[in-house]
Amino acid sequence: MNNSTSFQTLRLKKREDRRIRAGHRWIYSNEVDVKATPLKGFESGEQIVLEDYRGKPIAMATVNPASLICARIYTSNVPVALDTPFLISRIKSALSLRQIAFDKPFYRLVYGESDYLPGLVVDRFNNVLVVQITSAGMEQVKQEIIDALDSVLKPAVVLIRNDSAARELEGLDAYVETAIGTLPDTIELEENLTRFEVSLKGGQKTGWYYDHRMNRQRLQAFAKEKTVLDVFSYVGAWGVQALTAGASHVTCVDSSTKFLQQAKLNAALNGRENDLDTLEGDAFDVLKNLQLEKQHFDIVVLDPPAFIKKRKDAKDGLIAYQRINRSAMQLVKPGGLIVSASCSWHLQREQLLEAMRKAAAINGQRLQIMEQGHQGADHPVHPSMKETDYLKSYLARISS
Repeated sequence: MNNSTSFQTLRLKKREDRRIRAGHRWIYSNEVDVKATPLKGFESGEQIVLEDYRGKPIAMATVNPASLICARIYTSNVPVALDTPFLISRIKSALSLRQIAFDKPFYRLVYGESDYLPGLVVDRFNNVLVVQITSAGMEQVKQEIIDALDSVLKPAVVLIRNDSAARELEGLDAYVETAIGTLPDTIELEENLTRFEVSLKGGQKTGWYYDHRMNRQRLQAFAKEKTVLDVFSYVGAWGVQALTAGASHVTCVDSSTKFLQQAKLNAALNGRENDLDTLEGDAFDVLKNLQLEKQHFDIVVLDPPAFIKKRKDAKDGLIAYQRINRSAMQLVKPGGLIVSASCSWHLQREQLLEAMRKAAAINGQRLQIMEQGHQGADHPVHPSMKETDYLKSYLARISS
């Protein structure tokens, strides 16, 4: 383990430590006293001691001189190395939270800053782990991460899915590799008493979206004997779970032939292959065609990708959320339900609600909010970092 003389120091400007002492884990480049500690003097991913303006150590962090977020704190204890023993301790802590919340080994095991491991995501599919690294500091200790996961869980397979857009912001290359074992073409998971097969290498992100688990479970309570339209369905997470809860029929909408085929297979896996249809195409176009055909559903689920990926996209993104909600609401039977969700961190919860309100008003419909949804327990929110609180959804009733 490194000793105190092994770490360079990064010094903050006067008063720039207040947010850090309140618990936030990111340091921006304009907060650094570059006269005392020039950023160009550090290697990307280097572990450093963070100091306040007086030179008092306040935390350990990894640094990336080329990034706007130039340092990410991994512990307030000084000096502590980001090494295998440290990672084992943090992973065990993360695991204990999931074991409290879930009775089966299918969940997000590590959720970055919220598990005090900035830039690291690990999804668990029983004995298969998918790792996603989005910071230079974690990239530097990739082998230590693999060793720590192997020590704690002894997985059969560890897949590294380092192909996210966030890596570009850190100046990191994109790649996918298998670090332990041999990855099968598909793996099976269970969520809310529903079985799924997914491709971890060829799927979206880490292969599955665990964050909506609790919201999908709530929808199941309303799905019995209902017709359901699952828009932006991916491999049928919402729709197939509605079927296992007793929905009479589900229609999945997605732009990918491959993912829709997998949705059909997932319905078959649960004995409901004849009760799921698919519609391939752009969601806006598909919804328009359904309106022209005068189709209506008891429940419509909207779980789109992030329409607002960057702050500059906010205006156009808001318009897109309003448009898609308006189209979806027109397909809901009077007295039926809509689930409207957003994973855009730049879209605030009240903005999604306002987009829904405007959509209903333009349609001449009445909107009643029944429940508000949030990300699941395996995506805990860091109390000092609003950036970790990103997922929002509403379950609402629509009437004319």
